[in-house]
Amino acid sequence: MSRIEVLKTYKIFIGGKFPRTESGRYYPLKHNNKIIANMCLSSVKDFRNAVVSAKAAQGSWAGKTTYNRSQILYRMAEVLEGRKAQFIAELETQGIAPKNAVQEVELSIDRLIYYAGWCDKYVQIHSSVNPVSGSFFNFSVPEPMGVVAVVAPENSGLLGLVTQICSIIAGGNTCVVLASEKLPLCAVSFSEVIATSDVPGGVVNIITGKQNELINNFASHMNVNAILYCGSDKKVIKNVQDLAIENIKRVFIRENSDYFDAKHDNLYYIFDFQETKTTWHPIEQIGGSGSGY
Repeated sequence: MSRIEVLKTYKIFIGGKFPRTESGRYYPLKHNNKIIANMCLSSVKDFRNAVVSAKAAQGSWAGKTTYNRSQILYRMAEVLEGRKAQFIAELETQGIAPKNAVQEVELSIDRLIYYAGWCDKYVQIHSSVNPVSGSFFNFSVPEPMGVVAVVAPENSGLLGLVTQICSIIAGGNTCVVLASEKLPLCAVSFSEVIATSDVPGGVVNIITGKQNELINNFASHMNVNAILYCGSDKKVIKNVQDLAIENIKRVFIRENSDYFDAKHDNLYYIFDFQETKTTWHPIEQIGGSGSGY
């Protein structure tokens, strides 16, 4: 008798841990009509648990020095480099051509390093001292929005996912990500990279499942501050925009794209998820001369 292969059940990633979905549901992932893995079919409760973790982690993550966030993203690149063969194999298992699989993993590593390099620089680029008429200074600086819900690209199992996550967390935000339904293996494996790279639990949360079951909750949850939808379905886009109105949630659309393109090395991907804070600071007057410091 031929041996029956034991298929891996890929868990979800919430709060730095790897629970099974609370619903107990899963779906078989297939390629060429062959089952290659079992994927958790996440529920609304899984999503809500992920938001709780993301919200709890956001303050301390934003409070880290920008240099420390840069170190952590660089560490993620180091760990991914060390596991490159595994990710290439997973992409090939899902039907990606070997040459493209190698390129996708290597570009994912490079993209992490790109955004790691901006962590301690984007504030200088996007902040300003504003001209005012009066005895005060006026400063504007970017600050993170908070919790970002991400519907990951459906046709990019690793590179698109990495692009969204690292550009969001580089700016001090936390995120809850719904992985690609048809290419989910690398998303769950990437959560293992996150868990071993000094990223605090809850900063990144990754769930798997069906977009049509969860996207309404992504758009309507009151503790989500922004949503990023990576897709081109006009009905879904309108629905997300309508639901986001309830708590004036920011909505960002990044339509289907070639993530191999260098345009995704983009400082403005960080700035998308920043809010501008303006501070007024009085100038102490000296001796009535009108000069100050």
